[in-house]
This record gives sequence, structure tokens and C-alpha cells, in this order.
Amino acid sequence: MFICVHLWFLPALFASETRPTTLPITGSPIPSLPAFDDLMTSFVQEHKIPAASLAVARNGRLVYARAFGYSNREQNEPAQPSSLFRIASVSKPLTAVAILQLVEQGKLKLTDKAFPLLNLQPPDGQQTNPQLNTITIYHLLTHTAGFDRDKSFDPMFRPIAIARLLGADPPAQPNHIIRYMLPRPLDFPPGQRYAYSNFGYCVLGRIIERISGQSYETYVQNHVLQPLGITTMRIGHTLADQRAPNEVSYYTHNNATAPAILGPNRGQKVPVPYGAWYIEAMDAHGGFLASAPDLVRFASAFNDPATCRILKPQSIALMFARPPGLAGHTPDNKPKDSFYALGWSVRPVASSASTWHNGSLPGTASLLVRRHDGLTFAVLFNTDSTPTGQYLGSLIDPLLHQAADAVTQWPTLELLNP
Repeated sequence: MFICVHLWFLPALFASETRPTTLPITGSPIPSLPAFDDLMTSFVQEHKIPAASLAVARNGRLVYARAFGYSNREQNEPAQPSSLFRIASVSKPLTAVAILQLVEQGKLKLTDKAFPLLNLQPPDGQQTNPQLNTITIYHLLTHTAGFDRDKSFDPMFRPIAIARLLGADPPAQPNHIIRYMLPRPLDFPPGQRYAYSNFGYCVLGRIIERISGQSYETYVQNHVLQPLGITTMRIGHTLADQRAPNEVSYYTHNNATAPAILGPNRGQKVPVPYGAWYIEAMDAHGGFLASAPDLVRFASAFNDPATCRILKPQSIALMFARPPGLAGHTPDNKPKDSFYALGWSVRPVASSASTWHNGSLPGTASLLVRRHDGLTFAVLFNTDSTPTGQYLGSLIDPLLHQAADAVTQWPTLELLNP
């Protein structure tokens, strides 16, 4: 369903000083949920966002799915609730579930040493850092393996340099990146503390492939997504001419360019979202495409552990459990208000918890939230920041909670075929 609304007035809760304009909105209007429409129209207008998609589920039932703005500005193509967006690091919960499934099958243990499983060799003439052989699957899942991009660097964004060092054709593939990292010193001893690491989840993706005998994408699609009825999620491609069917286009507010690392224009300046980095190698930590409704379907799968189709109750409990040591506690051993568990950030609330993950790459921002009260929402953008450089995921987060709390009557029926 496609309509245009004229933004002459917005409720005070989400008021903003923006000039009236026409904004395409697709998806079925839900009369009892105007707070979400008001928020999204205001937010998209104020921050000059090309397109956004929001889906909301309550107690496992999809009750809202609408898209705002243009998936392709040049062609005036309205975004749809089914539009696919790069979800960046919201891919990590998928990887965590896949690992826990292999643990359930007895093919892995969280205490297994990760790097020996891969049996990869360092670059010629170099030796593997012995500390890497102490890193466990659990360390990688909880970002406690010893890789700190703020102290050293993120190898996932060095596809040309790594390929050249290994004598491979650029851009570097995941196994190239892992081999390059084998001799390097760690930034801290494994298990000592938390430090977010894309590379750690890249390693987990290769372990999934090694243990399952399938590609990472195939395993996740067959064993994590299809049991939930999710069929359109897939790994994205770097180049614009390889966009998936129904995938949005990506934009940066400053129209940033950088040298292309692949494709026919390699070495020449291209728009940053389309060639400045290699999304195919980011599969397990940031490579998936998804629609907002499918993301809430995935996240809602864990609301009732007894009926979950992809993980057993004990695995779900472990996925959201507080890690030991400084990862889950303050230096004086008090539990942190929030922490990173296995693929999810967690904030305990009474006898339950709210869990979430966000994501960002140049040209895209994403947020997936499971609230302790049974609400789940996913919001996706085809740009990553405001014109002043503020990350959209952080800005929209509190406003979504406000909009949800403003609802006085929730729909009783599930929204079908959004």
C-alpha cells in the first residue's frame, strides 16, 4: 500500500522544525499505532534520510510494518516494508545462533580453542602467536578474545594491504585476513575484558563453515532462517550493479568517495558504500541483507524458549547470560547494568531482560531490539548518519521506546504479508 502524507503538523512528542513536504509511506496503516507513523515521518524528514523501514512485533506477532521515503532517490522509488537493507553488525546474532546450534549438535564446545580448528598457516616466514591458540569460541562470541580495534586496527577494512602481503588477488578473503592476523600480538590477554571485534566474528564464520561443511551463508539460511519462514535474507554484494532484488540504494550525506578496492573502477574514486570496502568478506560480522519484518521474526523466536524452533531453552539462556569477569562486571565486581553476551547486548530488567544489537556501515544503519515486555522492533536506514554526523541508530533508539510506551491499545491480530 502506497500513500503520500503532508507533514503540516506532528504531535508534540515528536515535533521538529521542518518544512512541509510530501513523503511516500508504504505498508498498511494501523489506526491504533499512530505514534510510530508520527515518529518515523518526523525523524526521516528532520534528518534528511532517503529511506527507513520499521517493523514491530508484540508477543511474537507482527503488528506494524511500514517504510518511509525513497529506496532509490534518483528513480523516485518508494521504499517498501519488504525492502532489503544492509544490516551491518545486526548480522552477529545470526552467527551466534549458528554456533550455538553446532554446540547443541555436539560438534563444538564453547571451550574449544578456535584457531586450531581452522588449521590455517601464517604468512611465509612467520610464526603464529602462541596466545591465539588460547582463544576459545566463547571468547570470540563475547568479544573477549584480545582484539581491540581502538588499540590496534580492524583488519576487516584492510582488504588491499592484506591481499598484497599474502600475494593474493585483492580484495582479501576471510581466510587471507585470518592468516594475516595469526602472527600479530593481541591487544590484551584472552578473557581479560570486553572489546568489540568484527574480526572475532569473521573467525566464527569460518568455524561454522569448517564444522558444518557448508558456506556460512548457506548454513544460516538453511538452519537459522528457513525454520522461521524467512527466505529473503542473504549476504549482500559490494558493487551497485550486484544489488539483490528489492534491495535499497545507499547514500552518505556528504557524498563521500574513496578508491575502489574491486570492480572495473578499482583504484578510482567511487561512492564509499559501493566499493571502498568489501562486504562479502564481512559475512559473519556484518554482511547480511534483511527486511525489518524478517528481523523481528528472527528476534521474536526467542520470546518463548519452550517453543523456539532454532535453539533449545538452555542455549537461549546461555545466549543472554552475563559473562564472567570484567566483561560482565565492574572492576569492584559489581554486575554491570548492561553487557555483551553471545551476539547480543543485554540489560537485565527485573526477572527478564531487554536485548539488542545495532549496526552501521557507510550508507546504512540498523537497530534490532527485544524488549523485556514482549515488544520487538527493527528499524533500518539507507544512510548511516544525520547531516551533522550523528549515528541514526543511537538517535532513534530512545524515540522508539517513547513511541511504544505511548500506545494505549495494541492490535490483536498479526499483520500478514507486509
